[in-house]
Amino acid sequence: MDLLNIKDIIGTAVHAGSEILQVYKSSDIGVEFKSDQSPLTEADRRSHKAILESLSPTNIPFLSEEGEQMAYAERKEWKRFWLIDPLDGTKEFIKRNGEFTVNIALIEEGVPILGVVYVPVKRTVYFGSSEVGSYKIILGDNEPVPDDMQLLFGKAQKLEGMDMNASYTIVASRSHLSSETEQFIDDKKKIYGEVNIISAGSSLKLCLVAEGSANVYPRLAPTMEWDTAAGHAVAKFAGCQVYDFETNQELHYNKEDLHNPWFVVERVLTSSGQ
Repeated sequence: MDLLNIKDIIGTAVHAGSEILQVYKSSDIGVEFKSDQSPLTEADRRSHKAILESLSPTNIPFLSEEGEQMAYAERKEWKRFWLIDPLDGTKEFIKRNGEFTVNIALIEEGVPILGVVYVPVKRTVYFGSSEVGSYKIILGDNEPVPDDMQLLFGKAQKLEGMDMNASYTIVASRSHLSSETEQFIDDKKKIYGEVNIISAGSSLKLCLVAEGSANVYPRLAPTMEWDTAAGHAVAKFAGCQVYDFETNQELHYNKEDLHNPWFVVERVLTSSGQ
């Protein structure tokens, strides 16, 4: 597999998404709870297995929410690795609202250089890399991922430079709206007047900023590295910033503590207002 052949990574995400949908459409999604009381379903396991089977030939180490958590002493030596969330938004999956994603990112020296976010219910793929920029592609029912790069990019919509909504729009978490986030929203209202609020689940929130549906996504609540890495790549290569709320520095990955700091995803407006 060509490491930066985005087509193959998209295919991996779509295949994992099909495994998820088989469980999603069943009568019993098999919910269990992990030691931290976060939910786990059969769909998480199936997606994890499908992704690992696909990526193993790259011989690049991987860190997955549902995989073995490697000790920092070992993974701190990794220069390049896959960072995966097989099913981001398990709570949304359990609610059956469709707002869950498959996240696959390639990290190099702590920075995402490639990311794919797939929304199985909508058959929508967001993808971005340092090589090609960021795009969105919507697949028809049972439509395979185009097997030719030219066909893929011909069908995809480039995200960078898309027009913003006329009014200031904030996307916030559907399941994790903290009091600090509410204060952030209030502060923006003082600057922009009335603002639009979009609620969404999973890494879809980062993608909504990347595509221009929202100006900003404040995440002033806990997240893990695998929750954000793929969406970070999509947003970054669409011309957005993903930064630590306290330091204004870009989010960094493969830390000893895999929790993210509070962060903000924000589209950088140009002089033309885009």
